[in-house]
Amino acid sequence: MSNSNLEILAYELSPLGPLCLRRRELLSQPGTIVTEVTLNHEFLMSSLYTDSERELASTALQMHSGNNLRVLVGGLGLGYTAREALLSNRVARVEVVELLPQVIDWLATGLVPLSAELNNQQRLVITQGDIYRRLEGPVDKLFDVILIDVDHSPDERLDDKSHGFYTTEGLMAARRHLAADGVLAVWSYAESSPFADALHSVFKQVDVKPVTYDNHLIDEQLTDWLFFARG
Repeated sequence: MSNSNLEILAYELSPLGPLCLRRRELLSQPGTIVTEVTLNHEFLMSSLYTDSERELASTALQMHSGNNLRVLVGGLGLGYTAREALLSNRVARVEVVELLPQVIDWLATGLVPLSAELNNQQRLVITQGDIYRRLEGPVDKLFDVILIDVDHSPDERLDDKSHGFYTTEGLMAARRHLAADGVLAVWSYAESSPFADALHSVFKQVDVKPVTYDNHLIDEQLTDWLFFARG
């Protein structure tokens, strides 16, 4: 690492604003190297705390009893949601739809911690595109599990284009892409009663799961919220 303990791996403009990939050694934990992403100079994600991203996939898969499962992931990020799905031997294929080509390039060129592992995965396909547009569009294939990890929350979105997904109409459109007994799971950093109500209006079973962890960087407990729906 550099003397400043911070290395900028990539800094690029995107349709959503300046996008930065950086790596640093934690001063509070010497020897611990973390990879972080900022968007519009605001913190977006980190390789240090990935519990809720991984649990989004693992819990959704636990809710489905089938085999040879087809999984669709909205949002690549640093790859932890997709990787968790691939850890299951019941998963036949994972397709990730990522809006920003820069994020896809980071993985392909080895800049993120999971690059080597994911680039060697024969069951993984990464597509550049808008997951929300995909889900509101025509159905070309059905998925057993759909995982959405894109926005901060249903009420705080990275792009206004995602707005329709979180409504009753948007969820009805998304549901068409689910196979029988399919599971929809959505990550959020905050609770959202309006989104929970919309899920209840479309799906028979809805579960909201908080995931609490200790963030030692700010010496606080934080809670992310996972929404699961099926039927």
